[in-house]
Amino acid sequence: MKLSRISAFAHKETLEIVRDPITVWIALAMPLVMLFLFGFALSFDVKDAPLMIVDHDRSAQSRALSNQFLNTSYFAFAGAPEDERVAEHALMEGRARAILSIPPGFGRRLARGETAPVQFVVDGTYGATAAIVSAYGRAIIYAFPSGALELPIEPQVRVWHNPQLESRNFIIPGLFAVILMALSPLLTALAVAREKELGTIAQIYASPLTRWEFILGKLFPYVVIAALQLTLVLAAGFLWFKIPMRGSFPLLMGLGLIYVICTVSIGLLVSMIVRTQVAAMLVAIIITLMPAFLFSGFVYPIFTMPEFFQGYSARIPTMYFVNISRGVVMRGAGLEELWGNALVLIVYTAVVLFLAAWLFKKRIA
Repeated sequence: MKLSRISAFAHKETLEIVRDPITVWIALAMPLVMLFLFGFALSFDVKDAPLMIVDHDRSAQSRALSNQFLNTSYFAFAGAPEDERVAEHALMEGRARAILSIPPGFGRRLARGETAPVQFVVDGTYGATAAIVSAYGRAIIYAFPSGALELPIEPQVRVWHNPQLESRNFIIPGLFAVILMALSPLLTALAVAREKELGTIAQIYASPLTRWEFILGKLFPYVVIAALQLTLVLAAGFLWFKIPMRGSFPLLMGLGLIYVICTVSIGLLVSMIVRTQVAAMLVAIIITLMPAFLFSGFVYPIFTMPEFFQGYSARIPTMYFVNISRGVVMRGAGLEELWGNALVLIVYTAVVLFLAAWLFKKRIA
């Protein structure tokens, strides 16, 4: 394996990429487009959920409880009908997400030191949203200064790593991993598949290039593009979305480069299997974007999945970089906590590159 031949082949690949500036701009712009789309559109926070209040008591205490709901950013006043059936109809039509029903005698019971039950009804059409709205409602009711709820233990709850409970601080670091897995393999797979369709791959077969010289020469320019994508999404995440950085940025970049090489290697492996650009695009999407989105822990916690899918998630490199990204960004984790994830990415990359080189050898034969 000669470095001069690798360098010459990498230079040739770079020239081909530069001669197609539209592809280069798309490759650099699409990560930002995906980051902004998902960053703004995907959120687990619930703000201004429409709340119907049915107050049968109309006392100072019932008004205080209603105001305690409406003085937060979680609920917005959607009406105060006198009949629960009107509120329930609004819930069925989607004009309300929750109903607070205060029974008669609420204020008198509190004045006598008795338990004063209230009813809080939540629209369960969207399960995740319903759980959050229900938790907000319970927290507000428990915090109501009524004296009716006496706990033997006074809880003091602290939230580490994301004290504001902002879902954006959780989503954006995960997006770093998903975006790179969605685009980098696709670019590499299409590039080699295009050479097969045009027949120019035959020139490579006839050249003195060894399989490893071909693999490394092909890999280098696309690793550079993927590294630029990584830099852009990190810059946008921290500068535009104001994601707090609690760990080491050089560590995140260094481990990100390992992940970048891994993603490009997967695209190279796909290109060795398929013969057309359409097939390369479909296979790349199926084995990269869909698993990265669904089984990496980006949206759904892996521990909540069935055991089979937990095992499947462990075979997806995106999961390990999601752990790295969130660990560095949110928890300030160092290499001593993340070396296991980094080691898996290194081994994964080596195996994928070996398979790609082996399949290229079979093509020559």
